[in-house]
Amino acid sequence: MDLKNSRVLVFGAGKSGVGAAGLLMRSSAAEVILYDGNEKLDQKELVTKVAAASGAATDCLRVILGELPAEVMEGLDLVVLSPGVPTDLPLVNALRESGVRIWGEVELAWECGKGDVLAVTGTNGKTTTTSLLGEIMENYVKWLRGRKDKVCVVGNIGNPYTDVADQTTEATITVAEISSFQLETIEGFAPKVSAILNITPDHLNRHHTMEEYIRVKELITANQGENDTCVLNYEDEILREFGKTLKTKVISFSSLHKLDKGLYLNGEQICYNDGEKETVICSVDELNILGRHNHENVMAAAGMAIAYGVPLEVIRDTACTFQAVEHRIEYVTEKKGVVYYNDSKGTNPDAAIKGIQAMNRPTLLIGGGYDKNSSYEEWIQAFDGKVKYLVLIGQTREKIAEAAKSCGFEACVLKDSLKEAVAFCAANAVSGDAVLLSPACASWGMFPNYEERGRQFKELVNQLDG
Repeated sequence: MDLKNSRVLVFGAGKSGVGAAGLLMRSSAAEVILYDGNEKLDQKELVTKVAAASGAATDCLRVILGELPAEVMEGLDLVVLSPGVPTDLPLVNALRESGVRIWGEVELAWECGKGDVLAVTGTNGKTTTTSLLGEIMENYVKWLRGRKDKVCVVGNIGNPYTDVADQTTEATITVAEISSFQLETIEGFAPKVSAILNITPDHLNRHHTMEEYIRVKELITANQGENDTCVLNYEDEILREFGKTLKTKVISFSSLHKLDKGLYLNGEQICYNDGEKETVICSVDELNILGRHNHENVMAAAGMAIAYGVPLEVIRDTACTFQAVEHRIEYVTEKKGVVYYNDSKGTNPDAAIKGIQAMNRPTLLIGGGYDKNSSYEEWIQAFDGKVKYLVLIGQTREKIAEAAKSCGFEACVLKDSLKEAVAFCAANAVSGDAVLLSPACASWGMFPNYEERGRQFKELVNQLDG
């Protein structure tokens, strides 16, 4: 699609919407309409943000808040939905029925970008895998020496793809974390290498059914060809079967089975078998990140890098120096012999299961938050005798406490704030214990995002007497 001289509505005025509007202005769109249903937002502030994002005059920018006038819907060439905007809103349906083309920010960035894209999705592990893969590719570019390749790490990881898309060249390698919300609206997006790390129940308040959530996740491969590659988790039955249907090349990874071809754990060693010989990439003891789920993340990143042609020594050296991503089983500090970990990115039960499985000492666990229609029994059952107290906050605290009781776990404590929860844990932990923030819920309602929740946790912990 020729964006030049087009009339485009950007739906959603958050970080992604501002980035999309900026990219459209740099692409010489005739008119960019930034729209948000929240009439309490500050129009002038939004104009300032878009001007900063675009680096251009805002003559062609119009900001509309509240109700979208009917006349604005007429004559649109394109609508760009921000990830947070549900695709089944009545207004979105009305726009779709009018015949206007609807993209998401990822499709817009893809249309404006160049070079190769390596894209990661999955319910859990996306940020760690994307960050590690980004570092591997950076080190690969250094290893190449003299090549002018550039690496961009973008997407749901916090750096909008639209911020850099028009700055990419044929020599650019873009490593992208892609959420299900972003995949709903792709059209031509076709990564050279993709990965689906796992699929477990999440965001069912948005996708409504598990079948739809699975369908959307699998869309990451929709436009890949026979020369492209998809990396899949062999231990996920859904993905194991999905891999049999793909026309792309498939690389599997497994934390429980030794594969004839692919990546796997062999005892304490992460290995790669190309179908002819086994090569040890590294020992898990050499890694700085904890837990079997992180071993899977390393294998996924390694598989993607192998598919791109990165030498195993570059992968090995990078994996062994890689540090944990902020807010994902992140070591905070030790106070009076008690170790504190921030796993604020554990925003669903499956992610929180991995958090508690990574603990190797008695744990006081802080959970609870916004309700995404999740069930919590499997999380409670994964405590495996490690959890001394489950300290609950947020909208879901009573729901989780009931789930815990039904599973025979009675040591639940309900608190009104994160501050109260941290204070309780500090008062009741003894030397040799761990305190883990791993909520199994989204942060909304108490915090604007999981990052702020994690930052406040770390601040509260660091203020404790030591």
